[in-house]
Amino acid sequence: MPSCLLLTVNLLDTSTIHGDWGWLTYPAHGWDSINEVDESFRPIHTYQVCNVMSPNQNNWLRTSWVPRDGARRVYAEIKFTLRDCNSIPGVLGTCKETFNLHYLESDRDLGASTQESQFLKIDTIAADESFTGADLGVRRLKLNTEVRGVGPLSKRGFYLAFQDIGACLAILSLRIYYKKCPAMVRNLAAFSEAVTGADSSSLVEVRGQCVRHSEERDTPKMYCSAEGEWLVPIGKCVCSAGYEERRDACMACELGFYKSAPGDQLCARCPPHSHSATPAAQTCRCDLSYYRAALDPPSAACTRPPSAPVNLISSVNGTSVTLEWAPPLDPGGRSDITYNAVCRRCPWTLSHCEACGSGTRFVPQQTSLAQASLLVANLLAHMNYSFWIEAVNGVSNLSPEPRSAAVVNITTNQAAATPAPSQVVVIRQERAGQTSVSLLWQEPEQPNGIILEYEIKYYEKDKEMQSYSTLKAVTTRATVSGLKPGTRYVFQVRARTSAGCGRFSQAMEVETGKPRPRYDTRTIVWICLTLITGLVVLLLLLICKKRHCGYSKAFQDSDEEKMHYQNGQAPPPVFLPLNHPPGKFPEPQFCAEPHTYEEPGRAGRSFTREIEASRIHIEKIIGSGESGEVCYGRLQVPGQRDMPVAIKALKAGYTERQRQDFLSEAAIMGQFDHPNIIRLEGVVTRGRLAMIVTEYMENGSLDAFLRTHDGQFTIVQLVGMLRGVGAGMRYLSDLGYIHRDLAARNVLVDGHLVCKVSDFGLSRALEDDPEAAYTTAGGKIPIRWTAPEAIAFRTFSSASDVWSFGVVMWEVLAYGERPYWNMTNQDVSLGPRGETQQWGSNREPGLSPALCPTQVISSVEEGYRLPAPMGCPRTLHQLMLDCWHKDRAQRPRFSQVVSVLDALIHSPENLRATATVSRCPPPAFARSCFDLRGGGSGSENLTVGDWLDSIRMGRYRDHFAAGGYSSLGMVLRMNAQDVRALGITLMGHQKKILGSIQTMRAQLSSTQGPRRHL
Repeated sequence: MPSCLLLTVNLLDTSTIHGDWGWLTYPAHGWDSINEVDESFRPIHTYQVCNVMSPNQNNWLRTSWVPRDGARRVYAEIKFTLRDCNSIPGVLGTCKETFNLHYLESDRDLGASTQESQFLKIDTIAADESFTGADLGVRRLKLNTEVRGVGPLSKRGFYLAFQDIGACLAILSLRIYYKKCPAMVRNLAAFSEAVTGADSSSLVEVRGQCVRHSEERDTPKMYCSAEGEWLVPIGKCVCSAGYEERRDACMACELGFYKSAPGDQLCARCPPHSHSATPAAQTCRCDLSYYRAALDPPSAACTRPPSAPVNLISSVNGTSVTLEWAPPLDPGGRSDITYNAVCRRCPWTLSHCEACGSGTRFVPQQTSLAQASLLVANLLAHMNYSFWIEAVNGVSNLSPEPRSAAVVNITTNQAAATPAPSQVVVIRQERAGQTSVSLLWQEPEQPNGIILEYEIKYYEKDKEMQSYSTLKAVTTRATVSGLKPGTRYVFQVRARTSAGCGRFSQAMEVETGKPRPRYDTRTIVWICLTLITGLVVLLLLLICKKRHCGYSKAFQDSDEEKMHYQNGQAPPPVFLPLNHPPGKFPEPQFCAEPHTYEEPGRAGRSFTREIEASRIHIEKIIGSGESGEVCYGRLQVPGQRDMPVAIKALKAGYTERQRQDFLSEAAIMGQFDHPNIIRLEGVVTRGRLAMIVTEYMENGSLDAFLRTHDGQFTIVQLVGMLRGVGAGMRYLSDLGYIHRDLAARNVLVDGHLVCKVSDFGLSRALEDDPEAAYTTAGGKIPIRWTAPEAIAFRTFSSASDVWSFGVVMWEVLAYGERPYWNMTNQDVSLGPRGETQQWGSNREPGLSPALCPTQVISSVEEGYRLPAPMGCPRTLHQLMLDCWHKDRAQRPRFSQVVSVLDALIHSPENLRATATVSRCPPPAFARSCFDLRGGGSGSENLTVGDWLDSIRMGRYRDHFAAGGYSSLGMVLRMNAQDVRALGITLMGHQKKILGSIQTMRAQLSSTQGPRRHL
């Protein structure tokens, strides 16, 4: 989600104050309040101090009391100038080029009754640019601007104080402010301004209020980050019925449009023959003479009653009549048409009619007729009748207009005056096809008048009671079509005269022809032979390819396959799994590379499962990265309990390339099925956000988990974790995949301490060659974990993953310590071969200056390897060194690594011998290891503070100083009880300090030649 405009609120801005700022100075001869002019000769007010000639300066400048206005963390922007000590003669040793910034919290203004000891130090500030005497002569003002965060704050207000320790310094302005996330509308929920949290990693949850004319679908929430930016929203509001979303607001549907229910859908145009009379319509009213039935949805068109039936004919048979008609020409826009019959008896004339009596019989019924025919019986002889046939539909009862009807007038005959024709006796089959039958019959022996027509009745055998059909013919020959193939039918025929219909003939059974096959026997045989021949050819090609391609490397490279890997005291592992039958090689499996697809989306659809976004409920945000946020949520599984999952959501505003890379990672994960590989549950690609859903790992990343539980696991438990990582990497290697970014931060730990490899954003598939390598054109490379050949030539292979696994082993045994200690905190971006390499310059707070990565690479190339962590068994450190072999062909394979770890787990006595400290980093490693031998350049100036900074324990400087440990010689005589006596209570910190002391002792004891004085 793109960041929004940052809001800052000033608590103090001295640039807007005219005249003295009213700050407190101590002592009197320290800071001075001076009015000057800047480079443009504009008047400015400053506080200055320049007591550089005298040592041990301690000059304080305190601001006025600043109310914090509800902020938990504030920022101080300081603009100042500082003079270069080298430009001042005679001040060597007394002039400083830094000053300290402090703060003090209080619930009220304390006036002048504040003490130095009450203030807490924020930071030591140095200038990026310092001026000289020459700059003063030309009035060149070299202005420095520094920003520092102050917090967490809990009291009503605070003071800031500047401590001068001997610099020539001028404070030009101070601005104190705090950050807020701006008010905004997201997913139709309004979020008010929110003050950021107390520290740099805190997230403040803010609940949104639905905008006008909307309602909650899920509770809308967003998180305000420490930088004043809103993170991914959770939940949303939807527009109410009659309103649609437009520019983060719900607007009323325009005239001619409607919306019947709340939701994300837009207003729809009114259905045919309807309109909306007012804005925000939830339904559309029908036009005049049009209606909507009670069960019709709002989206249905308005309809009207049908017109009258057409082609109404009657057939009188004595005192009964058969009526037949055709459907109306205008059905009114509906298909639910039925018919009603109205019978009127007219004794004298048609103008004086009355309803037929109750004795009149209608077959099948008088109203709600579905078929367009009716038999009316039991009429009076020699009587005039008028029959009205009405067509009705679902809205006929809503119309006030009279119904349209077709009318026919008839006169009945004398009952039984003329007999009906006799029975048709002779009927035979003329021809029978698959779907038709031709019949031929003779005229009845006693027609009793002129035969008007013949009626053929037919039905499937034994199904007369279910349905039957009739066909009319005027001759003694007819063809019945539309029949089912291979079905036995029953046929009957009768004749009709003006006196009525005769009896049906005897039933005749006829079976229609069976379906013919599309091909004859010869054609089928040829097709089968062709398919068999094709399958044989394809099988031969596959066998040839497997023998000459897939296994050629395995059989040609026999010397390498027979090479055994030796590792310290551990037994030599073999290449094949323990349960593999002798004499056979496992068949290799290879996976698809999504980046090679012309359409990367095809790879995602081939290897992933699409999940409906409605089945995912996001509960909280647990992290963020370059591509988006990582959330914890639950996945609804039909018929099962909700499953806890981790959701990686792609930030809104992504490019198509970012989306392809994001979904390619999911396509890679979808091909894996191993207990030590993170399991992909599915992806969401049809909503606004693209999401990857994986299983949830309760303990998070391996490095953070180990740092949190420093020293709490046994060596066997740590080896078990490494075995899980190795098993997962063996699986990837067998599939032909290289990870390229294997590190403890990319290994996740579940609640049972099972480690699973994750983060496949840089993974690539190799060809089916065990020695294959992948060459990249550039991009970010994690230097600390990457093999030398991959850094130098950007060539990655399974052997380079083995190098990275060795670094992961070191991380695990060091409980999450960073490899190579004080190296820069960011990955290093390598340009194309031959170009200048650009290295990051950021460093962690509190560390000594960052080691130049080129020096690290040079040291590794010269043979330097990371020393064994404290308490690391000799066999494990030897396995690390074998993983870091300069020749990648000499490194063990993952199958060998897993075999060694299995042997160590089954024989834990091999883990008792601790590795000796025999390696020390070269001088390029600045403060990560001290050279305690005489003659070292600058070794005489090493202090206890320098040593603590090198092992990242600088927070205990004051503890050692209070305990009287002023030199490294005194430190070397310390034991565990002495360390605890200093007030160091954390077990992991005690172990780190004691381990460093043991390292220095071992180095000192092995030194040859004169030793330096400690």
